[in-house]
Amino acid sequence: MTSGDQTPTFPPLMWGEPAQDNAFDHACMRATMGCDAGLVTYVLGPTQVEAALVFAPEVALAKAMAMLPLCGVGLQNALGALAPPEVAVHLGWEGGILVNGASCGQFRVMASDVDPATVPDWLVVGFALPLLPLDSPGATPDRTALYAEGCADVSPVALVESWTRHTLNWINRWETEGTRPVHAEWRGLAHGLGEDASPEGQTGTFLGVDEDFGMLLRTGKETRLIPLTSLLESPP
Repeated sequence: MTSGDQTPTFPPLMWGEPAQDNAFDHACMRATMGCDAGLVTYVLGPTQVEAALVFAPEVALAKAMAMLPLCGVGLQNALGALAPPEVAVHLGWEGGILVNGASCGQFRVMASDVDPATVPDWLVVGFALPLLPLDSPGATPDRTALYAEGCADVSPVALVESWTRHTLNWINRWETEGTRPVHAEWRGLAHGLGEDASPEGQTGTFLGVDEDFGMLLRTGKETRLIPLTSLLESPP
């Protein structure tokens, strides 16, 4: 269902389709059916907003995975434009969204192929962001919801529209300037740099990322690279 039966307006090269239950799953289903790139699926519910974007990469999956942090930067920029200035939004390497230091939603990513060296037929990146808390106040201090952080004036429609505009801007920069600008912007928003991390069942200190946004994880004297492709969900 949509909030107030409003329909988002999307920038050129993007087009929208409401999903019944889950925007990410709907986008992946449409991608497997051969839909055009630029499809934005969305769910504008009363307690949660969801959106997902279908890509048709022209580079190997290892490079195309940059769309995950890029879409995260787009969402942070969107919230930066719509939310009060005191609201801080950060991004976790594994796709987590943090608002004022607490978990507030998650990105997901899937592709038609999981081989990092293969150019996939499609890639889908999507997020789900809670608007209202599901638990009583104070019950889960490590989790929050957008409206609990002073963002009650941010409408789901405006957020999805702004996310697509900012994301398209970053896609254009990525295509013309490479990963460096996205890398610099994301690093300034990254949560947990220099701190202990446990990605994919491994533990160590999160040192940073390589040029393809793979995590550099130090355990003792050893530094390991965990590729961003490890976050891919299995295609249907």
